[in-house]
Amino acid sequence: MGWIDLAAVALALSATPLAAQEGKPEPVTPASVVAASAAGEWAPIDPADVLVMDLAPDEKGSKRKVIVQLIPPPFSQGWVRNVRTLARAHWWDGTSVYRVVDNWVAQWGDGEDNQKKGKPLPPGISKVPETDYTAPLPCKVYLFQKKVIKEQCDPAVIPLDGIDPYVMSGQAGFAAGWPVAYALQGEGNRIWPVHCYGTVGVARDLSPDTGTGAELYAVIGQPPRQLDRNIAVVGRVIEGIENLSTLPRGKGEAGVYDNPALRVPVVSVRLASELPAAERPRFEYFASDSKSFADYAHVRASRDDAFYKVPAGGVDVCNVQVPIRRVGGRRV
Repeated sequence: MGWIDLAAVALALSATPLAAQEGKPEPVTPASVVAASAAGEWAPIDPADVLVMDLAPDEKGSKRKVIVQLIPPPFSQGWVRNVRTLARAHWWDGTSVYRVVDNWVAQWGDGEDNQKKGKPLPPGISKVPETDYTAPLPCKVYLFQKKVIKEQCDPAVIPLDGIDPYVMSGQAGFAAGWPVAYALQGEGNRIWPVHCYGTVGVARDLSPDTGTGAELYAVIGQPPRQLDRNIAVVGRVIEGIENLSTLPRGKGEAGVYDNPALRVPVVSVRLASELPAAERPRFEYFASDSKSFADYAHVRASRDDAFYKVPAGGVDVCNVQVPIRRVGGRRV
């Protein structure tokens, strides 16, 4: 891993861009594409798909809030229904963030979802089969001389160029604003959400256990893509990830806090739709089926602005972070 001279970077960023000095148009950047996007290229996030988790204040008394967007159909809906049931039952109130592993995950819940040892689960929690780690991808594949010339799939998938290294005979892209991977033919036309930074998943025991959704984790390190199709993705942190990623690392087995005093109490978890209207955070995401998003992904892959001298010519799906922004109000 190379090092960056921060002083030199600061000096470069403070200087007038060379293109501006020469009267040339500024190079396109991901930020400029987002700034130039039209209002119609953004899609609202339903408050019923948003979890608001309040943690106990930090040692300075500052509030700590983590906001999670739940993943839409057709992905992981059995677990998502369980998560909504748990939130409506206020099940997480009084639990804690009890496991934090460096470059891996921060996990919260009751420590385990074994009803004989842990907090009893509310009625209505269902067991979800392993087959639901992926979803069907109905596709029409058009061939010419035995080569695929067009793929028309439902749900609509916007692919990235190139083959995804985690999928045999498949690739990665975006569906409804979420990073996904999918495989055609050889792996049965299936699609699934992938693990990126901030992804929220369902902790589980060994197979065939799939977890209930009572124990959740958020990725706080490099994308653990090896978990794809092996564990359920139910959401992503869209605000407040720093309140999980900066916590002390656990020193006990598997990163569990061996000192109970380090556990961070979960004060409450609520669906945003159940909060008073004035307290509901509202967000929208950059629609992945828009022209501007396609431009955004392309620029992410091949930046050639003043800072980047060697365009990469490719990009991992997790490095095309889907922009999400608040609508009205301010962060609290």
